[in-house]
Amino acid sequence: MSERDADAAGESDPDNVAIACQGGGSHTAFTAGVLRGLLREWDRDRHRLVGISGTSGGAFNALAAWYGLVVDDEERAAELVTSLWADMVADDALDRLANEWVVGSARAQHAGFPVFQVSPYFTAGSRRGQEQIRRILERHIDFDAVPDLCGRDVPDLVVGTVDVHAGEFDTFVNEEVTADAVLASAAIPTLFPGVHLRGSLHWDGLFSQNPPVQDLMTGTTGVKPDELWVVQINPQSVDERPRTLAEIADRRNQLSGNLSLNQELRFVEQVNEWIEAGWLPESEFTHTEIRRIPLGRQYDLATKLDRRPSFVESLVELGEERAEAFLADLER
Repeated sequence: MSERDADAAGESDPDNVAIACQGGGSHTAFTAGVLRGLLREWDRDRHRLVGISGTSGGAFNALAAWYGLVVDDEERAAELVTSLWADMVADDALDRLANEWVVGSARAQHAGFPVFQVSPYFTAGSRRGQEQIRRILERHIDFDAVPDLCGRDVPDLVVGTVDVHAGEFDTFVNEEVTADAVLASAAIPTLFPGVHLRGSLHWDGLFSQNPPVQDLMTGTTGVKPDELWVVQINPQSVDERPRTLAEIADRRNQLSGNLSLNQELRFVEQVNEWIEAGWLPESEFTHTEIRRIPLGRQYDLATKLDRRPSFVESLVELGEERAEAFLADLER
């Protein structure tokens, strides 16, 4: 824990923490497990959550955790991220068949085989899938209540997308977060139609800030984080050299997903260095410790589309294990 001034009771203030949830399709079920593990062991005397952000599937998790916290408490938030993913899995015959087709087609394409493709604008299945996600989100989240829940005493909520026409990163913060904004953050352009917001078309946030970090550093609460916890889906480094077309596609996806994240984290590190060098006043800037919680396992790219219950549940369990190890490291 960072050094803090003692308060009148002789106890230290809790560290301000922001959590950033990287996107990555079904792999972000791992993030649900991480958040469940963190929230169930959350110590308000040690940590104060000041912001949470997410992109694509990471946005689902960030939203569920935030909503559960502001309407109730950490236990409710942990339950909500879990129940949201329980509804996301392919659990009926038609859904399982569609899941097998999507994953199988992706594997064939990544291996270099010709695969028949149709624009999501010309297939009813794409719109039906997108509307199914909307129904699941609205089943768990009262989006009409979100603006009234925002305020100085609750964490910031940030969802990342990309503005297709402007070619710019775009974020939706606090009361701006709607069902459409979250759907836009997960609108993979080959799978789902883009979502019209703010007079422009928006796509999956994987093309932009994955996940948003800058907005967490300049939050509306006026409280900057002492620590930034990044739940990272894409591996930073790999041991094996990609050789097959599938391996190359996989690593290319990982690198593109990490590009903006690494740029934003490097800026945070640069600010830390300037503070330590005395070039920035500590009265106006905060040293932010960056901690990563990595997935730490290698899965092929097609599994980012895999919603088999057993696969999703295994990722949630892995996330809980990683959260437990992460919290144990904090105690050392």
